[in-house]
Amino acid sequence: MKRTYFISAIFWLITCLLFNNSASGQTIPVGTPVFNDYYRRMQLLSNVDSNLSFSIRPIFPELKFKHNIYDPDSTLSKDSWVDAGPVSFAKGSGSFQLLPFSIQQQYNSHHPYGWNDEVMIPAKGYQTLVSGGFYVRLGLLSIQLRPQYVYAANPDFEGSSYNFPGIDLPTRFGNSQYQKLSWGQSSIRLTLGPISAGLSNENLWWGPGIKNSLILSNNAPGFKHLTLNTVRPIKTFLGHFEGQIISGRLDPSGLQTETNAFVPDPSQWRYFTGFNINYHPKWVPGLTLGIIRTFNSYNQYVEKLSHYLPWFYPYQKASVNNADDPIPRDQLTSLYARWLFTDAKAELYFEYGVNDNSYDLRQFINRPDLARAYQFGLRKMVSLNDPSKYILIETEITQMSQSIDRMVDGHGNWYRHHQVLAGHTNRGEILGAGIGPGGNSQSIDVSWIYGLKRIGVSFDRYEHDAEISNITAVDINGNSRRWVDFAFGLQGEWNYKNLIFNAKLQHIRSLNYQWVLKDYNPSKYYIPNNDVSNLHGELGVTFRF
Repeated sequence: MKRTYFISAIFWLITCLLFNNSASGQTIPVGTPVFNDYYRRMQLLSNVDSNLSFSIRPIFPELKFKHNIYDPDSTLSKDSWVDAGPVSFAKGSGSFQLLPFSIQQQYNSHHPYGWNDEVMIPAKGYQTLVSGGFYVRLGLLSIQLRPQYVYAANPDFEGSSYNFPGIDLPTRFGNSQYQKLSWGQSSIRLTLGPISAGLSNENLWWGPGIKNSLILSNNAPGFKHLTLNTVRPIKTFLGHFEGQIISGRLDPSGLQTETNAFVPDPSQWRYFTGFNINYHPKWVPGLTLGIIRTFNSYNQYVEKLSHYLPWFYPYQKASVNNADDPIPRDQLTSLYARWLFTDAKAELYFEYGVNDNSYDLRQFINRPDLARAYQFGLRKMVSLNDPSKYILIETEITQMSQSIDRMVDGHGNWYRHHQVLAGHTNRGEILGAGIGPGGNSQSIDVSWIYGLKRIGVSFDRYEHDAEISNITAVDINGNSRRWVDFAFGLQGEWNYKNLIFNAKLQHIRSLNYQWVLKDYNPSKYYIPNNDVSNLHGELGVTFRF
């Protein structure tokens, strides 16, 4: 019976590949201004397939949705300075498209702030990111060349010598201006039906979150990886499935910190692999259930096939009669859910993850909060009198700090592990949630929406590494060392002909900056010198063809 099911599954897969070949290998890279969130909003309005989870990104908008995926509302085709959209050749089996040319700028007045900015670095002062390129497809083969160049003034700032202990996470990237040219959001793929395989340097976003993601986001630079993934939900008699399997290389920052908290070895790159699979039950419209599992180990220990393909390694350490893995490595696992309510123009999402594994089922049941992190989010679009205009209300909570149990069993922060000292990083930045190890955040945004246009306000509370403040806490007359940022911001996105503008302006008040109590006086209830102000600005312009 099992053999019959296996043969049936293989036959079904071959049928999908041979007789459903309308998909393209072109992606909208994670972090592309405006478009990623536009497509997600359109799903709330029933204009995008409800089985698309937005939990495995970059997304692959189907060509049947729009001929030019960077002109989803057809405004460019109606009114533009330049009409240089996709060009077909080889009797329709090939296409060529110039990708949008983008300049993104960022400024911080006092200290680094902000995340999910790809090859940009945490820095004070001015920095800019320039990207552009082309996409070409011929039959099954597609090439997306989209390099990125970043420049950062990178001046010194108060507290720049501090570095997170036990992880490759420098506070300042060098002692002078920073420049780097990278492959950026480039890839080469073979795409047949709903399946695509290839080599990519693109940023990956795994999970349903919008401002943060527990395991993979565009907070760090993209890394070279082999990928096997779906380009659209695959329909079966049980419902729809999406998935991605990757194997890649993570590099150190190459920076030696002044405090010697972490001294990386430039030769010690890490092998990173994992999978993200989700399921959309046919009996519950709009629901997505998913699982993510990743492995991170130094390349010198990866020797056997089972080391390269460890995806089904037992979850419980007791199952292998050993409390540790056969090779030094770190594991992350998360379960997530997203529920789309198109009638209400709303969505709910949740992700719960564990760093490392429990020894057995009993330990997990007794202490489910051991080395855990979680996230919850809600979005709702409210119709206005004009049917094409809406108010978007969204909130997201991300909790990375650990419970007090860590003081007993020695479990550390998310993204840190004693066997992989570089941590869950690439080139000195966290691969997952930009709020970093031990960070907690709560946010609420309210925006006016009209097509590609968006104008709104945002409020964010960001608590930096709570483990540090808990260890060194002082709580006298209401004073403590907790470093907490309160950020109020204005943000906007606007399209005009070929141009798309995006901007953000935030005022950040940092309480107890760098976890330091200045001029402490036990006779005073409030110490004003603990706090600093920071101005964070973003301004970008994109020219689409």
